[in-house]
Amino acid sequence: MPRLSSLLNNDKSKSSVRYHIKRDDCTGLATGGNKTRKLEFLIAQALKENADIIVTQGAVQSNHVRQTAAAACKHGMECHALLERRVPNRSDDYEHTGNVLLDDIFGTTYEFRPSGLDMNAEALAVCDRLKKEGKKPYFIPGGGSNPTGALGYVSAVYEMLDQFQQQNLNVGWIVMATGSTGTQAGLVAGLHAAKSDVKVLGVSVRQPKDVQVAAVHKLAVATAAQLTEEPLPVEKIYVEDGYVGEGYGLPTEGTIDAIKTLARTEGVLLDPIYSAKGFAGMIGLAKEGFFDDENDVVFLHTGGAMALFAYGEEGWTK
Repeated sequence: MPRLSSLLNNDKSKSSVRYHIKRDDCTGLATGGNKTRKLEFLIAQALKENADIIVTQGAVQSNHVRQTAAAACKHGMECHALLERRVPNRSDDYEHTGNVLLDDIFGTTYEFRPSGLDMNAEALAVCDRLKKEGKKPYFIPGGGSNPTGALGYVSAVYEMLDQFQQQNLNVGWIVMATGSTGTQAGLVAGLHAAKSDVKVLGVSVRQPKDVQVAAVHKLAVATAAQLTEEPLPVEKIYVEDGYVGEGYGLPTEGTIDAIKTLARTEGVLLDPIYSAKGFAGMIGLAKEGFFDDENDVVFLHTGGAMALFAYGEEGWTK
């Protein structure tokens, strides 16, 4: 990202870090996103089990639900989702536009749930109900974040390491938004198995640092156990929690600025729930001189720009 790199390096620190972007918003399925990599493994397992309906859960404007619904369509299965009303004080359009509109187009059936429930437990209860109705449900947890789904980002690690070598990049950090943990855990597990020194920094979109570190580490260990017998220490989990703001799905001023900055320097759109908070974290850390001049930084764009249409009241023209 040459224009962004110039912008971030044109500060008092006079650094010369090169910033790059991994465009996982362009994975192709239902406008793209990181969940597509996880679904490659999850849908394969569903097909192996002869499932005829996928059951999953997420927040109302869930990128995961949208991509899961599309994957189900592609493989001739139904999709039923539980949508958590996790984000307060939204307009009525919030439940009809953006990702929800695409859920409807893909023929997804869904139920809403209030905030604060154990959504995976709720979805498993729906699976039990569907079994009694003669269906063959396959449950995918929120974000596709389990040891099967995380393998999608183990695979991504080897793709990225090849690209780093081909482009002669000396990458020190991969920076990304971290939420349901599967993407960060898969990257950490893959890099650990590959014996790579590249570090992964997750910018939390919801949880405080200690909670997120523990959750990512738990899944990373379970994922790495499929790949290597080498223990994965918690010290390999890096989380920054200073960009959550008032809560999940609630954009901060930094979130809005991050979206505008990337759009107006590189012509790339972020989403207001995940990737923009991750990008805001990268910008903030860059301004603090966190990144070493000798190493390149790669931002993993996890997709989700469709959610922008559900945030029209944020004042984008300012």
